[in-house]
Amino acid sequence: MRRILLVLVTLGSALALARCTDPGREAPDFGAVTQVDSARAVGLVMSAYRTTMLADGSDEALIRTFVVDSLGRQILSADNVMRVYVEGDAVIDRPADGYAVEPRTDEEGAPYWETRLVDGESAVILRSGTSVDRINVEVRSEGMRPAGHQIHTIPADVELLTPTAEQVRALSDRRPIDPMIGADISFTPQMEARGAVYTDGGEEKDVVRILADNGLNYVRLRIFVNPENPEGYAPEAGYCGLDYTKEMARRVADAGMGLLLNFHYSDYWADPQQQNKPLAWRDLPFDELAATMKQYTRDVVAELAAQGTPPDMVQVGNEINHGLLWPDGHISNLDNLAELLKAGVEGVREADPDLPVMLHIALGGQNQEAVFWLDNMIARGVQFDVIGLSYYPRWHGRLVDLQANVRDLVDRYGLPINVVEYSQFKPQVHEIVFGLPDGMGNGTAIWEPLRSFFDESGEPTDQLRIYNELSARYIGTD
Repeated sequence: MRRILLVLVTLGSALALARCTDPGREAPDFGAVTQVDSARAVGLVMSAYRTTMLADGSDEALIRTFVVDSLGRQILSADNVMRVYVEGDAVIDRPADGYAVEPRTDEEGAPYWETRLVDGESAVILRSGTSVDRINVEVRSEGMRPAGHQIHTIPADVELLTPTAEQVRALSDRRPIDPMIGADISFTPQMEARGAVYTDGGEEKDVVRILADNGLNYVRLRIFVNPENPEGYAPEAGYCGLDYTKEMARRVADAGMGLLLNFHYSDYWADPQQQNKPLAWRDLPFDELAATMKQYTRDVVAELAAQGTPPDMVQVGNEINHGLLWPDGHISNLDNLAELLKAGVEGVREADPDLPVMLHIALGGQNQEAVFWLDNMIARGVQFDVIGLSYYPRWHGRLVDLQANVRDLVDRYGLPINVVEYSQFKPQVHEIVFGLPDGMGNGTAIWEPLRSFFDESGEPTDQLRIYNELSARYIGTD
């Protein structure tokens, strides 16, 4: 196994990867829906192409910003002046080629860097400091909704590994997985408790059945450990705990749909900015923490199987590019993170050795960091079956970045890709995923779409009806 320093990509090649095509413009296939020459601007979008950096005083990340209209389209004629604020041990080092940036101080004495959009975008280079830190970068422009990202810096001497060819080949011995066009509808019990009713053609039906009748074949359900805790996701009520998950799993099975079970390993939301331990696990030594995670995973999968509703795939963690079960499994401790992931995977395998496992990172368009994360986990012996990605343009780049990333990841690792969270640009996301060679596009899952899928009367909207066409095109259903 080869040990290397973190020289993921040279800056020049990083910029080339981030731009991919014409600076500022999407590929022709995507530009017509993602960009517009002029429109009313409503907000900013900022993509950080690295959200994990070495605290070595010299590591760099590309930060891209542009202005969008109400449909999320980049406005190519925008020339707004932007203020870039950095909180934490990092600085804006310089502009990317073709742009300009100057240090300034605002009216309250806070430092910032000023840049202006050129042909609708701005790009600057963030340089890390020497402290292990969480860096908050925010971009502001007068009259616009701001945009921001959090970047984690990790120790400069962290041991970074690349997988051997044998370790990568071993990934090809994966479990078969049906293609997925799914939706995360974990909010459903809460919405129904507030009075939501769903109909199709005026007839009241289970919303899960309506989704199945309109081309979707999978439901994704998140599960928290003890969400009923006072600081949990749903104090007292316990939404998205085991009991609600089992109830929803029955409805999914009744509708003839597949189930993707999404472990958050927390009592509350787990995502790149927070991966906090469940209250009951908070004081466990590391070995007991890993053992408890394994047993909990095994027990949940087994309980679902015992009631006749086994999951069809399992996510070991949610958006775990900065780790999970902090601080033990933070990205700054790659060995601990790998051990915890192996414990979760072992829990799944003990409950059902044929059940596919997904690892989910929120890096839809951030290829450089996705490779860093996957290399280090695979090289440490973590085995899994599917790469899951989140893709929200506000944080994860343009469609051309997503396309470049998924193609490269398939080439490197030979694992199927699932964009397991997205919202915008539905046809284009499906085109990118299912357009991967050799059937390596496993599928998609739109995140919590019921408010857009149904109108105020509870009837399906065009946003749902398009899934009949997507399903017919990509997974062969009528």
